[in-house]
Amino acid sequence: MIQQASSFGVLSRAIKQQQLVLKCFNPRDYAEDKHRTVDDRPYGGGPGMLMKVEPLEKAILAAKELAAKKWAAKETAAKATKVVYMSPQGKPLNQQMLVAQAAKMAAAEPEDLILIAGRYEGIDERIIESLVDEEWSIGDYVLSGGELAAMVIVDGITRLLPGVLGDDDSALQDSFMQGLLDHPHYTRPEQINDQTVPDVLLSGDHQAIQRWRLKQAIGRTWLRRPELLDAMKHDASRWDDNKASLLAEFMAEHE
Repeated sequence: MIQQASSFGVLSRAIKQQQLVLKCFNPRDYAEDKHRTVDDRPYGGGPGMLMKVEPLEKAILAAKELAAKKWAAKETAAKATKVVYMSPQGKPLNQQMLVAQAAKMAAAEPEDLILIAGRYEGIDERIIESLVDEEWSIGDYVLSGGELAAMVIVDGITRLLPGVLGDDDSALQDSFMQGLLDHPHYTRPEQINDQTVPDVLLSGDHQAIQRWRLKQAIGRTWLRRPELLDAMKHDASRWDDNKASLLAEFMAEHE
């Protein structure tokens, strides 16, 4: 599943250009019985199965060992390796977390990232206690496994790495990068049925266009994700009189 998902688009290009190294470890490869068993019934009873300690532990340690060998081959000291378990109990993912992790991976002394994709009812708690550094969640819902959640993380980080998108400004203008949703976008043709492109975008006045886009971003956030705007208002470094004026203007136009 991971190999298929990483075989096209931005992620595939980043891997081919060696801006990202993505390696999969299958816990079944580290099981020692003839059935390659990776799960068992949970102690205490209940439905479902739980991922066993031994094969998963060996897979994680193999990933860490590969990372250590990579740095040894480059004749440099071993760098940090963070182990993250994709879990409904984890810290909710946001853009700031992705930005922070991308910065660590692009630093002079980069940090490798190991993502654990759980299955069944999850993984044995002893793995979390002994090997996991952080637990992350992509939302308050349940998937059949952590593979898709892990790929969300990989894709979100990869597009923030320098040079991956070609134009680094593309990522800087995404939703959530400044704490706001993105503004509306338009392309040719100028008119579709009775729908037209806003005049300001055709004016050539770049200052007016920038102001309109910021106002729309603030307004959209107010309409659709007011909690994001509330958080911004409590941060003096991100909220000022200009944004407050644009919000008031948008609200008046909306009414």
